Amino acid sequence: MRQQQAQSRSDQIHAFRAELSALEREGVTAPSADWRQRVEAHHQSLLRGLADDYDVDVSGRQKQLSLGMRIASFLGALALSAALFFFFLRFWGGLATPVQVVVLIAVPLLATMGVEFAARRERTLYFASLTALVAFAAFVLDLRMLGAIFNITPSPNAFLVWGAFALLLAYGYGLRLLLVAGLTCIMGWLAASVGTWSGVYWLSFGERPEQLLFAGAVAAAAGMVSHHWRPEFAGIYRVYGLLVVFIAILILANWGAISYLSLANETIEQLYQTLGFILAGLTIWLGIRRRWPGVVNLGATFFVLYLYTKLFDWWWDWLPKYLFFLLLGLIAIGLLLILRKLHTAGGEVTA
Repeated sequence: MRQQQAQSRSDQIHAFRAELSALEREGVTAPSADWRQRVEAHHQSLLRGLADDYDVDVSGRQKQLSLGMRIASFLGALALSAALFFFFLRFWGGLATPVQVVVLIAVPLLATMGVEFAARRERTLYFASLTALVAFAAFVLDLRMLGAIFNITPSPNAFLVWGAFALLLAYGYGLRLLLVAGLTCIMGWLAASVGTWSGVYWLSFGERPEQLLFAGAVAAAAGMVSHHWRPEFAGIYRVYGLLVVFIAILILANWGAISYLSLANETIEQLYQTLGFILAGLTIWLGIRRRWPGVVNLGATFFVLYLYTKLFDWWWDWLPKYLFFLLLGLIAIGLLLILRKLHTAGGEVTA
């Protein structure tokens, strides 16, 4: 059992207790007092074991504190990474080149060793996550500094190396934030590589959103297959990849001039607007069919966003503002009714 699975079991126990209490208040009693006592004793023993073995949250107060610890871990990692950057900026010029190289090699290695040390002593991985983010920031900074020292020509392959390092940490210790960082770097490498193949300078890959379409589609497709090692990562691949795809389509649907397509700007925008509606609808359908609530929510959000963007193009210039917003509100109510019917027809969507 992983820590996340242990936390899910603890939540199920508390949900069962709450439902059992609600049933008793409604007049539906347990089979017997002895049965209730045996179930309660079993749950107490199980919760103690989960708390001892996996350090899970067994109360609402602990859940609130855990959220605060995650936020503190992230902010601490940002602060330490900034401290590392400004330390290099302050003292770097006074070090000899051999010393600079030794420092650049040693810092990410020591930080990675710190991740292992923290992970062995803390099952919740708050300190491991903090140290891993610092290690990743140090690795990114070190490659840039080494490139400057030895006058290495910049290339998109740096994104690939950074992404591989982040993914190794993410999969090695089950760190979701490092997974997002790794996916960002890998998608940046894919987009830059596609831009290079098409004749665009790789640092300009952000000016052509169609390159991000390809990178996001690859990440989303990776989330559709089974993840035996880290099954909890599959949802991040799906949602993050589709998010990049939807954002790229939204940009192209409003600024057709930056597309690779040799068509009129208005035609390109209409093409991507249609593609956005179709893809958002398919995403909602797939999420309901496969019971992926995150995918359903993402598809519904961008469907509404595409719709509102199109309505703005159609009506904003000639409708009175009060009537424009009234129509938006009525459309939102209509969409709410449709989605409610889909929710009822499709049954409960589970995680």
